[in-house]
Amino acid sequence: MQVNPASLSVLSSLLEARTGQRLSEGRHWRVEMVLKPILKAHDIASCDELIAQLAAPGSGPLCNETIDALLNNETYFFRDSDAFADLFRRIENTAERRQDTKKIRIWSAGCSTGQEIFSLAMMFRENAERWRDWSIELLGTDISHTAVNRARLGDFSQFEIQRGLPTRLMLRCFDQCGTRWQVKEMVRQTVRFRCHNVLEAPPPGPWDFVLCRNVLLYFPDVNRSAALRNISTVLAPDGGLILGAGETVLGYTDRFEILPGARSLYRLVSGELRQISSAA
Repeated sequence: MQVNPASLSVLSSLLEARTGQRLSEGRHWRVEMVLKPILKAHDIASCDELIAQLAAPGSGPLCNETIDALLNNETYFFRDSDAFADLFRRIENTAERRQDTKKIRIWSAGCSTGQEIFSLAMMFRENAERWRDWSIELLGTDISHTAVNRARLGDFSQFEIQRGLPTRLMLRCFDQCGTRWQVKEMVRQTVRFRCHNVLEAPPPGPWDFVLCRNVLLYFPDVNRSAALRNISTVLAPDGGLILGAGETVLGYTDRFEILPGARSLYRLVSGELRQISSAA
């Protein structure tokens, strides 16, 4: 199966219209690979025939399946371990300021199949006594229904479980089921998942930390700005936004600034500073 430029253009337009993401040239190489299973499952002969069926009435389920396949759900446990260690130190600092409420809220936006937010859940579990009297709210959201359904199950392959996960956590926090591994109920019950697009109204805040790592890089500039604006409306005044190592807020918003001494961690700019920045 070959995907011609015209078909790529149609698929790119469909993806952007439905998700806000752009099918950049750097992602064209994987289109044929991810669409092959769909064509086989639905007995579709070619990509051109797939596009014709997507345009036909009643193609909703096939369209959703195609969109899900085009999304990049690459993730793994404790991705960028140094960033996780730094984040947990900052969570401890935030806890010092939350002694009155004893509540910490963390939102993983673009959580894919859940490895990122489960990594945090395991870190809290490892320090269960420290957080015994606290309310820890962990939310994972993603635009992909397939990814969210998998995250809710907490079910992972042998390959996925070996990517970034320390052996001690594999044994303490997972049950082996044949060749699959499932997150133990005691960890799963601490995390909620829901379908959500960061371009839509965000989950009600305030959130102490928002992780939106390696999500914005798939958006055109105008959508990056919109996503950052949405996040800024629900981040706690002293909260932190964590982006991927290759992402930045510069040029997309004046609502955030890099936290001094931090890597990929941003804080809200005060209203006064925003006005000065906008007037400059």
